[in-house]
Amino acid sequence: MGDGIGRYRGTESKLAQWLRRRPRKPAADTPSREDLLLATAAAGLPLAPAAHPVGYRCSCERIGCPTPARHPLSFAWQTQCATDPEQIERWARSQPQANFITATGMVHDVLDVPLEAGRAALERLLAEGVEVGPVAEAGDALGGGRALFFTATRGTPEDEDEWWPCELDCHPETMDEHPGLRWHCRGSYVLVPPARLPGDHAVEWVRGPEHPLPDPLTLLETLTDACARHAEQYDDEHGHHAVAWPLTR
Repeated sequence: MGDGIGRYRGTESKLAQWLRRRPRKPAADTPSREDLLLATAAAGLPLAPAAHPVGYRCSCERIGCPTPARHPLSFAWQTQCATDPEQIERWARSQPQANFITATGMVHDVLDVPLEAGRAALERLLAEGVEVGPVAEAGDALGGGRALFFTATRGTPEDEDEWWPCELDCHPETMDEHPGLRWHCRGSYVLVPPARLPGDHAVEWVRGPEHPLPDPLTLLETLTDACARHAEQYDDEHGHHAVAWPLTR
């Protein structure tokens, strides 16, 4: 899939220009890991180091890690997350194999859907002229891949009484309850590109982090419709039911 920048019509971006302005190593044909992480932090997305794959296992010491290469290294990830470029450079250089996560509910949320549903939704949104922010793809369709739509957050109202929960809200410990649409807000996180997953899969940008973060409600109807269609198609092809909504609350 490559770096994904400019993959869809109308997505040629300031990120490519920003990366071209940064000094390049003579042999580099594509943006480096450090360049991409710095561009993400420059867009205001707070980052923290995460585990990485070791073959099909996780680099952490937990036996049978349930989320290999998909979780932060520190239990204090919410306070550790930073956008400071010097800190990002230190982490990236001292931990050259580490993935990175971004904490949601601070600056941004993420609407997380099955990969095929996300691709269909993105095509429809762009065709309809809807403002779409950064979008990443994780893994592949056969391996249970996901599409990540980055949006503005609803998680930091000035008045806490204005905070509203949603049945789609997803946290790391409730991922299995959300096989369809997941809304990562307060207390959650997602991997950011470039990230490596077990089995030679990856997390990569389709639309870079320089795109403005849209209101999540402008994407929600299209994403829920795409998830419902995906669940119906999965049911027809595999003979058992796929779920577009949370299993329990």
